[in-house]
Amino acid sequence: MEEIILNTTKHNEIINITDKIQKIVDKSKVKDGICSVFTPHATGAIIINENYDPGLCKDIIKALGVIVPERSDWEHDRIDNNAAAHIKAAILGPSETIQIRNGRLQLGQWQDISFIEFDGPRAGRRILVEIIEK
Repeated sequence: MEEIILNTTKHNEIINITDKIQKIVDKSKVKDGICSVFTPHATGAIIINENYDPGLCKDIIKALGVIVPERSDWEHDRIDNNAAAHIKAAILGPSETIQIRNGRLQLGQWQDISFIEFDGPRAGRRILVEIIEK
């Protein structure tokens, strides 16, 4: 297992981690298998989607803000004022699994793997990457 450490700079932010993950796959020398990407944070998520158009990343953040707005009446906000971040992360989930063939992540033409921050800025956000050989 390898670990990627990120420092986020915004309250809500999408960070493309595809190249970092492919380097871990390369280092593993696994030709065929699966790659598990997981974040052990309750206010962050891992997604696979397009990152080519920065407008789409903004749209994802905006849409999630409409679905789960920052409000003052969330029950959890009485504890640490980040209920919306927890709810957004729960909707998207903390992990993705990607097939590896011939040493390459099997992503579509426009697909990338990203970490989404919902409670930033934060230092030391962890992403755990495990490569399992077929």
